[in-house]
Amino acid sequence: MNASPGTSRKQRGTRRLRAVRQSADPQGDVSSRALSAACSVGRTKWFLAVVVSAGLASGAMWGLLSQRGPKVYGFEIVDTYPHDPEAFTQGLVFEDGHLYESTGKYGESSLRRVELETGRVVQSHQLARQLFGEGITIWNDRIYQLTWREGIAIVYDRDTFEERRRFRYRGEGWGLTHDGTHLIMSDGSATLQFRHPETFRVMRRLLVHSQGRRVDQLNELQYIRGEIFANIFYRDYLARICPRTGEVTGWIDLRTLWPHREDREAVLNGIAWDAEANRLFVTGKNWPFLFHIRLTSGRTPGLRAGGSRGPH
Repeated sequence: MNASPGTSRKQRGTRRLRAVRQSADPQGDVSSRALSAACSVGRTKWFLAVVVSAGLASGAMWGLLSQRGPKVYGFEIVDTYPHDPEAFTQGLVFEDGHLYESTGKYGESSLRRVELETGRVVQSHQLARQLFGEGITIWNDRIYQLTWREGIAIVYDRDTFEERRRFRYRGEGWGLTHDGTHLIMSDGSATLQFRHPETFRVMRRLLVHSQGRRVDQLNELQYIRGEIFANIFYRDYLARICPRTGEVTGWIDLRTLWPHREDREAVLNGIAWDAEANRLFVTGKNWPFLFHIRLTSGRTPGLRAGGSRGPH
């Protein structure tokens, strides 16, 4: 759930997203049957795209595949909640009626429990100054928190925020979620790592792609009803990813959700899912609002459920 800012990331550049087809499930819900079908379609598209790139199909075929790309979802604002504008959001989870948030920046990183309705921080743990907080996820009675360049994953007691243990890993830590079996981690590349929750050992890797092209800069993550939702660093889109094939089955266009930002680093970065009430929450780094949104068919201007526009 996250991505760390820094001049080194700015120099990497980002790939333009290809989001075409304008149809979608209005609720954004995916049943296991629908997911299986989406993954099967994803495998077919991936194979065909490889054939095309290998030169075994014509340019006309490539154009046809492009027109049959992933679905594009718009959104509707259901509700708006206050969010600490000083919180450099790197990870977000909703559990037991509260938001759990990881914030970044050296000397300011923290783990927080936040009251949804007011945005009030009801519990907080400050990280050491040399650690840059990144993605978090909750596994049973434990909270896992990544760090950016330090290669340290910290495990806390969910209730007390007391540190239980640490794991070491290579490379950078960006986003973190889980599928009920493995922890799923991003590092800013196009590859997701599935890790064992007891050892943090990498069990498998998943290359994320869309129409035969790698999707780099995968950032903050959330596992929602059999799919992986991922922020794309410096892009106000969420990718919906099939966890078996790595195919992007849909793009969620959130460019109009909160466009009034003076700081380039105040990017969309925070996805939380309320499984009991089927609510999808999103926010960003130093955003003053957290939004409960509902997915809609095609790109929309981000109207409220009643038709009025969201906050400006």
